[in-house]
Amino acid sequence: MHFLIHQEKALPGRELIKMLRLLSFFLVLVFVFIVRSSKAMALEGENSCSMDHTRQIIGSIGGVFDSSSRVGKEQKIAMKLALQDFHRSTCSKLLSDIRDSHGSSALAVSAASDLIHTEKVQAIVGILTKEEAGLVSEIDKIVEETPIISLTSYSSTLPSRTRLSPSLVQMGGDITLQINCIAAIVGHFRWQKVTAIYEHIHDYSTEAGIINLLSNSLKRVDSEMEHRSFFSPFSSLSDPRAAIEEELKKLRSRNNRVFIVVQFSLQLAIILFEKAKEMGMMGNGYVWIVSNDIASLLDSVDFSVISSMQGVLGLKTQFEDTSKSFRDFKLKFRAKYALEYPEEEEKSNPSIFALQTYDATQALAQAMQNVDDNFSSKKVLENILSSNFQGLSGKISFSNNKQSNEETFQIINVVGKSYRELGFWSPELGFSGSFIKHIGSAQEWGPVYWPGGLLTVPKGWSYSSEERQMKIGVPAIGAFRQFVSVNYDQRMNVTNVTGFSVSVFEAAVRLLPYQLPYQFVPFYGSYDDMVEQVYQKKLDAAVGDTEIIADRYLLAEFSQPYVESGLVMVVKVEAEKKRTWMFLNTFQKEMWFLMAGMILFVGFVIWFIEKGDNPHFDGFGSMLWFSITVLFFVQRRREPIKSNLARFVLAPYLLVILIVTASFTASLSSMLTVSQLQPSVVDVESLQRANAAVGCNGNSFIIRYLVSLGFKLENIRTIDSIYDYPDAFERGAIAAAFFVVPHAKVFLAKYCKGYTMTGPTFKLGGFGFVFPKGSSLAFDISEAILRVRENGEVQRLEKELLSSSDCSSSPSNLVDDPRLGPEPFWGLFFVSGGISVVALFITVARLLGKRCCASTSLIITLIKIRFFTWASLTLFTPTSRGNSIQDSNTDRRQVMAIIAQS
Repeated sequence: MHFLIHQEKALPGRELIKMLRLLSFFLVLVFVFIVRSSKAMALEGENSCSMDHTRQIIGSIGGVFDSSSRVGKEQKIAMKLALQDFHRSTCSKLLSDIRDSHGSSALAVSAASDLIHTEKVQAIVGILTKEEAGLVSEIDKIVEETPIISLTSYSSTLPSRTRLSPSLVQMGGDITLQINCIAAIVGHFRWQKVTAIYEHIHDYSTEAGIINLLSNSLKRVDSEMEHRSFFSPFSSLSDPRAAIEEELKKLRSRNNRVFIVVQFSLQLAIILFEKAKEMGMMGNGYVWIVSNDIASLLDSVDFSVISSMQGVLGLKTQFEDTSKSFRDFKLKFRAKYALEYPEEEEKSNPSIFALQTYDATQALAQAMQNVDDNFSSKKVLENILSSNFQGLSGKISFSNNKQSNEETFQIINVVGKSYRELGFWSPELGFSGSFIKHIGSAQEWGPVYWPGGLLTVPKGWSYSSEERQMKIGVPAIGAFRQFVSVNYDQRMNVTNVTGFSVSVFEAAVRLLPYQLPYQFVPFYGSYDDMVEQVYQKKLDAAVGDTEIIADRYLLAEFSQPYVESGLVMVVKVEAEKKRTWMFLNTFQKEMWFLMAGMILFVGFVIWFIEKGDNPHFDGFGSMLWFSITVLFFVQRRREPIKSNLARFVLAPYLLVILIVTASFTASLSSMLTVSQLQPSVVDVESLQRANAAVGCNGNSFIIRYLVSLGFKLENIRTIDSIYDYPDAFERGAIAAAFFVVPHAKVFLAKYCKGYTMTGPTFKLGGFGFVFPKGSSLAFDISEAILRVRENGEVQRLEKELLSSSDCSSSPSNLVDDPRLGPEPFWGLFFVSGGISVVALFITVARLLGKRCCASTSLIITLIKIRFFTWASLTLFTPTSRGNSIQDSNTDRRQVMAIIAQS
């Protein structure tokens, strides 16, 4: 019975095994069918061209690849497929000889030279760099004229250190564009420092080459290369894992967490990321960016490699992967790759390197086919450079012996079992695709999955490893404990650090998008010494009421000031003494001049109106007397005003006099009866003239600053505590104390009676936090401080921690300037003065009207007299010369008499 039950339970397992065997058999049949189909197609192509033997062989070419690498394997397969397709489509055949460089530059040069000399190939396609091709061309003239198509990345901006071969055609990608794309990513996320990791594969991957390219590109986006780490070629490393592990330990001990992997072989990259994952360097806070050399080969690696690269950003050359020609090539490539490398059958998709090799071989084959019977290497080179067709990798055309079509890079993010596309970057347009709406805000880049699974952008650095916290120095002996207070709790055996500056720093840290482990370290020294400790890297930062000044800025980086500041003078206040001419202080000087002008002007206007009809206004002296008496309202009994226009002028003027005299009386009464307070010292110059002693915090920069202002060092007293200043003032030890503005506010809040700020304010940089030069944390804290100030947190802390006062009220008797100015009376003066001006114009107009009428009457009278005189002389008087002259003189005398009477 038990046997039957066990047999029934075993049946489903057996059925599953049978199904798996059937599925495996089916897959094998499909694979065999594909292989046979490809062979049949190739055979069919060969058979279709077998009838034409005259056009079959048109030349021979060589290939130099690194068969030990994934790229070399793909290039080798792509070259063979290109020759097969060329033969099938043209019935022309090219003989080929492919050599293996084994990743060695010397072997690559030797292979190329042997192909040309021994095998007599007419052109070469391979991975020779421009320096290696230059060495080959220096052998002899025949080699120099042989066209070489290089598939290796080159730099369009770096000069070559060797003579370039004139027959070299560079078809690989421009490494400068990759570097610019990487720099654009770094600049977008505002990482200020990066670490470059590269493999010394080619000549331009030395510090004088690719590193200079990357460094210059980073500077254009306000970033810099903090460290560089290079590896020898993979083939030359006896123990690659040990070498990578040792280098990663060095990188992990550094602060920077942004790693850029450029010019790296896939074999070494696989070990690099496996070790990085084992050492915890693929977790939160890390950033990894890989170049095209690695990103374009991610389709050819298994899941174990992908799992160790989770969160990596990469850029790969973009190509059209949906066209029919690419799908056909991909099918043939996978079949042929599986035949030659069956152990890599599962990952046999072609990369951009295979497509470039295919296009290069096609361009070379077409160029050799178009050469006439008079074959020459020069003609082949000309035909290659004149190529213009749409290849698998893109548009194929050349300019200055280089591929003229600039690459567009696809930005990818490794996540899950593969990678996802984020967008594109091109030299002309920058970022595009799904990036375009996110440019300008790193927080909105899109759903980027960073190492450790985070969705927030890593800060790119870390001040400490997990077992070490930041050491932040705080002043332990500052004069103003309201800003930083250090207290040791013996019962709990802990040191408590509190105060306004500490609270602002903690509020800023809470706004950072990451955790910041730190501990406060009391510093028993001056503020300058504390800044020096940060400069010497003995402290990671300093928090306190540290003033930002020029000589400190030379040593360290400061955050955005969280409190505005300046140097001010605080002095005692004293009662103002009663002086002989004290009543003149009731009005300001401008007010006295304005009143005098107003009195004279209004008196003149009234005198001018009244002088013709009122005998009391018969002279200039009466005008002055009227101006004086009107102030005391006694003009009514002495000089009665008859004109209504004069009364119209006088009415508002009397209102002005009433209000001004009342204000004068009130101000003078206040000055005589209330004791006014004034600063005991008004400015710095008076202190220096009196050679008076001044006090300041001896632990700060103020002593240095006062000496620069002209104070003698022996006149500067150092005071260690806020509580010691009042005693120093009372004993006469100091005549004034110099504080920075925040300290002065705290002092006056505590001792509000008897002290005041006076004199000029010497502007300073404000209070800020101290960081080492080039610190990325300074930038993040500055941004957080701005947000803390904008949301009102700093104002709240300032009111809560700095504005507490022991005084019931402030000293109300301290008035800066009790004198009255003209400002409160401008309206009255304007109305009264305006009416006076209008009345003056009316009076002048009346006088001009009277004079005009008198002149008209005189002219008419003169005309009449002249007419009758002429008529009488003409009609009744004999004409004689003597009489005429006498009569004329008589007429003249009569006219003068009439004028005089008029």
